[in-house]
Amino acid sequence: MSSTESSSRTTDKSPRQQVDRLLVGLRWRRLEEPLGFIKVLQWLFAVFAFGSCGSYSGETGATVRCNNEAKDVSTILVSFGYPFRLNRVQYEMPLCNDESTSKTMHLMGDFSAPAEFFVTLGIFSFFYTIAALVLYLRFHNIYTQNRRFPLVDFCVTVSFTFFWLVAAAAWGKGLTDVKGATRPSSLTAAMSVCHGEEAVCSAGATPSMGLANISVLFGFISFFLWAGNCWFVFKETPWHGQGQDQGQGAGQESTAEQGAVEKQ
Repeated sequence: MSSTESSSRTTDKSPRQQVDRLLVGLRWRRLEEPLGFIKVLQWLFAVFAFGSCGSYSGETGATVRCNNEAKDVSTILVSFGYPFRLNRVQYEMPLCNDESTSKTMHLMGDFSAPAEFFVTLGIFSFFYTIAALVLYLRFHNIYTQNRRFPLVDFCVTVSFTFFWLVAAAAWGKGLTDVKGATRPSSLTAAMSVCHGEEAVCSAGATPSMGLANISVLFGFISFFLWAGNCWFVFKETPWHGQGQDQGQGAGQESTAEQGAVEKQ
């Protein structure tokens, strides 16, 4: 019994010891440096960006009042959200006649491409910054001694900078189109019953786009963070050291030439 208990205790302690060793090995002071601090901001704003865009949902609507004897009033409420495939969102348009009561309609437009690209980029940025932080805090010696890691980090940072610019601009344009397609006036304009004299249509609920607007803002902030971090990552690459060595070598050669001329 004692041997089994001791073995179980050692197995219970081993994962805890591994976690403790991992936490002890983390050098938290490197977060005070620009390279580590900016990576934390990149991780944070990536969460804000894909979270605010992916969790958005809104509602638009209109009111239709028929001019028949019954004076029926119908309220139309249409819910939509990410990934903004509005052409798949259905609603019922009332008909002011005796033959049928309603007709199935759809919103116009499919804006899923820029929205999904924006969210996907945010998720990839989230995972990459976590991996980069672990490497930078726990295995910084490997990061500095192996020249490939800074080069890969620099290339990936430049790529994410470009993609964040494209994603934020594309999603900003897509959000403008979503606003136009979900406006209550666009909803009444798409319903044929509102163009005749048999009904009177009025605007209903206006969708609140605050969370979607903030997602675009987070996208551009992420672009500036990744663009600013390019310089600090570049300083870790061998290219930055080669440039300094060449500059120092040229300066030494020029001073040596000037000394030789003065001796002559």
